[in-house]
Amino acid sequence: MDTFNPNQAYLRVATACPEVSVADVETNLERIAAFYDEAVSQGAALVVFPELSISGYSIQDLVQQNSLLKKAEVGLIKLADKTENLSSAMIVGLPLRVGNATYNCAAVLAEGKVKGLVPKQNLPTYGEFYEKRWYQSWDNENTTVVIDGQEVPFGNDLLFDIDGVKTGVEICEDLWVLEPPHIKQAQNGALITVNPSASPELVGKAVYRRDLVRMEAAKMIGGYIYAGCDWTESTMDVVMGGHQIIAENGRILAERRPFDDKQTTLLADVDVEHLQHDRSRDTNFANKIGMQVVSTTVGRPEFIPNPNVNPHPFLPGGETDEQRGERLQSIIDIQAHGLARRIKTQNLRKVHLGLSGGLDSTLAFLVAIRASQIIGRKPKDVIRTYTMPGKASSDRTQNNAVDLADLYDIPNEVIPIDQLSENMLEAIGHELDEQDITYENTQARMRTAILLNKANQLGGIVLGTGDLSEIALGWCTFNGDHISHYHVNAGVPKTLVRHLVHHVADQASNPAVKKTLLDILDTPVSPELVAEQEGKISQKTEDIIGPYELHDFFLYQLVRWGDSPDKIRFLANQAFTDIYTDTEINKWLGEFLKRFAFSQFKRSVMPDGAKVGSVALSPRGDWRMPSDLVNQAVWQ
Repeated sequence: MDTFNPNQAYLRVATACPEVSVADVETNLERIAAFYDEAVSQGAALVVFPELSISGYSIQDLVQQNSLLKKAEVGLIKLADKTENLSSAMIVGLPLRVGNATYNCAAVLAEGKVKGLVPKQNLPTYGEFYEKRWYQSWDNENTTVVIDGQEVPFGNDLLFDIDGVKTGVEICEDLWVLEPPHIKQAQNGALITVNPSASPELVGKAVYRRDLVRMEAAKMIGGYIYAGCDWTESTMDVVMGGHQIIAENGRILAERRPFDDKQTTLLADVDVEHLQHDRSRDTNFANKIGMQVVSTTVGRPEFIPNPNVNPHPFLPGGETDEQRGERLQSIIDIQAHGLARRIKTQNLRKVHLGLSGGLDSTLAFLVAIRASQIIGRKPKDVIRTYTMPGKASSDRTQNNAVDLADLYDIPNEVIPIDQLSENMLEAIGHELDEQDITYENTQARMRTAILLNKANQLGGIVLGTGDLSEIALGWCTFNGDHISHYHVNAGVPKTLVRHLVHHVADQASNPAVKKTLLDILDTPVSPELVAEQEGKISQKTEDIIGPYELHDFFLYQLVRWGDSPDKIRFLANQAFTDIYTDTEINKWLGEFLKRFAFSQFKRSVMPDGAKVGSVALSPRGDWRMPSDLVNQAVWQ
């Protein structure tokens, strides 16, 4: 039985960037407390404040004043008291004298106590930094220090258990060094690393910092919470920007950009289930034991998760149209180079494909054009296309197919399949007016037989035109459009096919090519295997099996993350609010799971094809599943 609980799947975390009053501990405490209360009211289980947030980072030689150090320690105790009887931990920074030295520390507060103190490991002493003038690094094993009469763990080998989520702490410069502490923390099981920081702004540094946080989160398959100091720090020689970033496994969940005037908390829901799933898949991510884990009884506050859910996870991101265009082109290039390699190594004379006027065959055609350019041959010398109209074929799709081949100067042959299909149906004793699954599949297999025979006749290979979504749903005829010699669209889901074709249309210099491609994009998706009604396409795929944008979303969550149906349903409701009802999502999710489970036998014998993204269904690579799965019990 599925026991998905959103409150356990996510950990809500927050950063806060209060206005700073340098060396004014009491004022800083009031501001920290106010931001903590705000984050708690919004369900945050962990709230991270900047480096030396109790005293201010830019206190310089004032850190050597006993009165300031004492006030900071008293302030720490007051903040710890605020966490009593609350399900939220707090991390703040302060200077702390321990024995013969002063340390730049991050303190973890929970349950009304100081749970642990982590000293900064890497002290910058270059450029504008000269921290070794005041602070020392801790190079020993963990120890304890006494705070408010209680022994508190102190050292760099500490992790903190926040309701079952191991959390590590590093401070500012620790992130930027060759061997950052978060690597060891992750190896010891930390799913989240926090970084209280004071990083001055320079031209271009924010972009570098953002990329650094994002990529380090990707490397450790974890969450990273970065809390930078506000611009109200002293501006004698540098200016802080208050940059705040929450990242998860290579993506930015939330960000407060430098010099944002809004003094507010930054919240995000980190999907700890997804992090654990990815680490378990990476067999190089072994467990190590060498760090002390400080337990807390902090429980996640009750909150309604608001994850940052992308409704179209297969579509390439990018902040600009140019970046998105580059990513779309890179996908086509992956497909085309795979095909080019196949042509060159097998010394193939021709590539044959059925051009139907639909999206999938259009993309395969465009990929073949690109492949011919890569190998330095004229497309018309490499590619042969075939339009194979049947009784259900519309004039619109057939005309678009013929026009497309003509516009690219590709030899195209029209081979009607009506009589051939009727001969086959008569041969097996099937009534010609019974438009059932046998009627439909006979046409699909007839087209594939023609293509394979043409490849024998003229030499070369048949190019598959189906896509990843159809493979997942089994929406292909076994030994029909399911079979080819090479399957260039095998890694491309339907939602992405549309964007790739649109990308080529946008780049087209020939207005006629652009017009034809845009009309293909505007044509309803259909296999065109049953008769038209009143001259229009009557067999619309999405009316039968459901919206492809939902199926692609389901596929991504199931295969990429191993999510349960209940979690997929929850995420879909988040992603498609006001687009699909709960009832519609339930209906089409059930349809997807049924089809996905049943259709493995088709995937088990699918042809080679290029993988282009993190989700692929090749039985030789990413997805291996029994073809004779009796039921969907694993997803029930």
